[in-house]
Amino acid sequence: MNGAVRAVVRGAITKGCDAYAIYEGYEGLVQGGSMIKQMQWEDVRGWLSEGGTLIGTARSAAFRQRAGRLKAAKNMIVHGMDALIVCGGDGSLTGADLFRSEWQGLLAELVSSGELTEEQIQGYEHLTIVGLVGSIDNDMASTDATIGAFSSLSRICQSVDFIDATALSHSRAFVVEVMGRHCGWLALMAGIATGADYVFIPEQPPNAEKWGDEMCAIVNAHRKKGKRKTIVIVAEGAIDDQLNPVTAEDVKTLLVDKLGLDTRITTLGHVQRGGSAVAYDRMLSTLQGFDAVDAVLESTPETPSPMIGITENKICRKPLVESVALTKSVATAIKNKDFGQAMALRDTEFEEYYRAFQATTIIDDESLKVPEDKRLKIAIINIGAPAGGMNAATRAAACYCLSKGHTPYAIHNGFTGLARHDSVRELKWLDVDNWVIRGGSEIGTNRNLPDVDIGMIAYYFQKHAFDGLMIVGGFEAFMSLYQLEQARVNYPAFRIPMVCLPATISNNVPGTEYSLGSDTCLNALVDYCDVIKQSASATRRRVFVVEVQGGKSGYVATYAGLCVGALAVYTPEEGISLRTLENDIAHLRESYAQDQGQNRAGKLILRNEKASKIFTTELVADIIREEAKNRFDARTANPGHVQQGGIPSPMDRLRATRLAVKCMQFIEQNQESGIGARGESPESASVIGILGAKVVFTGIKYLYDHETELANRRPRKVFWTTMKTVSETLVRPKPASV
Repeated sequence: MNGAVRAVVRGAITKGCDAYAIYEGYEGLVQGGSMIKQMQWEDVRGWLSEGGTLIGTARSAAFRQRAGRLKAAKNMIVHGMDALIVCGGDGSLTGADLFRSEWQGLLAELVSSGELTEEQIQGYEHLTIVGLVGSIDNDMASTDATIGAFSSLSRICQSVDFIDATALSHSRAFVVEVMGRHCGWLALMAGIATGADYVFIPEQPPNAEKWGDEMCAIVNAHRKKGKRKTIVIVAEGAIDDQLNPVTAEDVKTLLVDKLGLDTRITTLGHVQRGGSAVAYDRMLSTLQGFDAVDAVLESTPETPSPMIGITENKICRKPLVESVALTKSVATAIKNKDFGQAMALRDTEFEEYYRAFQATTIIDDESLKVPEDKRLKIAIINIGAPAGGMNAATRAAACYCLSKGHTPYAIHNGFTGLARHDSVRELKWLDVDNWVIRGGSEIGTNRNLPDVDIGMIAYYFQKHAFDGLMIVGGFEAFMSLYQLEQARVNYPAFRIPMVCLPATISNNVPGTEYSLGSDTCLNALVDYCDVIKQSASATRRRVFVVEVQGGKSGYVATYAGLCVGALAVYTPEEGISLRTLENDIAHLRESYAQDQGQNRAGKLILRNEKASKIFTTELVADIIREEAKNRFDARTANPGHVQQGGIPSPMDRLRATRLAVKCMQFIEQNQESGIGARGESPESASVIGILGAKVVFTGIKYLYDHETELANRRPRKVFWTTMKTVSETLVRPKPASV
């Protein structure tokens, strides 16, 4: 929420508007006075890394009454406010839209009662409302994510990861209760991201008579495979299909009585709300807050109040009233036992994740397996540098194959391992079960491409009779797929469906705006920069120049710069010039001169490792130090391979699971059609990616020919320019008239 406030305040000032913070929610709007404060640029410095909300939030009984809203309207007019950006849940947004619908009537009443004059209300005849959704439950329809949801999920996954070690050591079962009164998003995503055995969510309740037997059957099947631990995630609003509550205590009783498991209950409670925002939430709140200001300025009296949302990777605006109505209709559908409708009202991503969870959890169910003659041998290989989510993708692909009756194979140590050692191993369920939380690459990876010995690789493909291949990795994986596709003309063994699942911290693979590992990298980098910034703040007059990875793609530097409020970001796409340095140093001088040593917020400059051959990180710091003339200092910091992250972030685990399952379905569908099986279609060798608001498969040949900048190992089209523009706008005050 603090990131949103910062973006709104600075975005408004940049566009020549006055920005006000209303403290304690609607209660502050009703009370007025010191509860309403005009905000200046420096007031929100350092807010990105702060948890909670620094302007406070509170439920307001007064605002629910018309008399309270009458006072609120008067306070807005008195302070000269004609637009309200509200960050909250569906209740807050509903209240905002009601306020707008009553606005003209409220003004008329204020004039007739003598509280305001006709002159005072001139120019304020219409109220503009824009909604931002702040909710850890992620329960708002028509948006994939709400502000705070992924930060909360991160706390849950971290807690369950810790519990996991205890459960494994003692061969125990743990029942973990998470928040989610009417929405099971946190429970479902935590279940996928931690490799839980079973989840209970309100949208898809189990059969009242059978759920105990079904859960115990799955847990028992996992135990028989050799699994030593059991994790069950229960949403606080979990029910059965007769609307009876399903509690953590109910689940524990069954696990103890039916399976004899030593079972413990952990209720995470308000731990889920605490802590600093993760990188994704900082990005989301900043971009949405900035767009909310634009939405205000573009609004007309006839424009329906918008809600700023996100679909896949694209910030979008949706009608606020309709979104709130859809959200409330989920609870109605559940109450009416229309659970199919409840699932349908959630976004399609939610249902896909639920199916992915089932496909990777339910084993040895013959009813789910395809006929014998359609069972495939599918190979999985990791290529390039390690990235968070590689193991989760391998696990998801393997579990999906096993649930469908296919046979998954891991090619260990890349194409070199295959060519030299025939390093092919069949994957068993127990082998991969715990991989979802592991960083690095359990099957090994290197940067060598198939041309290391393409003939021998084709021989082993033929020997093992692979029916499909999933390559998980970065730009080397992309190039590997291209080489295999080009070699089809000479090697029939490659005439099978093949797909590349991008996984690289650099996020430089053509055909996608997101790569596995990039979110893990960004969280590691943001945590590192927060610590560095604290050090800079303690000494007051110090700038840190931080060198970040990313190859010749400035994505990581730009995204991280947005998330930590970096003063400047240097990328390979733009390079570094003397003029750029001169401008940045001039800004530093001005900034330090204005704060007169009173502002304790540290300053950061992020430099991509390949932004310039001449202006190295050390040289940039030396130039700043020299030009500072002892008025401030400059130091360097290099997080190095810390940026590859340790334990993968929940987002990387989730998307790895979802996208890997889609890759397996891509191979199945291409085999089913026959075209992909014979390698006759260029699209049978594709890259899966998130582009804008869609998950798409794009043929490798098209991407190589039309969308790849080979010399710099990156896509021709830079999709994150908006992020860089917003980042630069929010760190340097440039007031403009509207």
